[in-house]
Amino acid sequence: MKSLLTQLFDDETGFIISAELILVATILVISMIVGLAAVSTAVNHQLQDVASGFDSINHRDRYSNNSDDSGYGNDKGGGKIHAH
Repeated sequence: MKSLLTQLFDDETGFIISAELILVATILVISMIVGLAAVSTAVNHQLQDVASGFDSINHRDRYSNNSDDSGYGNDKGGGKIHAH
């Protein structure tokens, strides 16, 4: 049993292949990190564009039907309906 463990410990036939696989895996992980960072930046820019589009909508449009043009409706009626 001890000789089998010594044999397995001293066996280096798969060392080169595993070292190459570790190198390839490391390169893949680094490239995935760089790629995901680029995707994250692009998504952030797109979301900022959407946010600025929503922000550019004028939220101050009010409709009134009173004659003093205050922008707030009342129960008196009268006046024209128009946007401020």
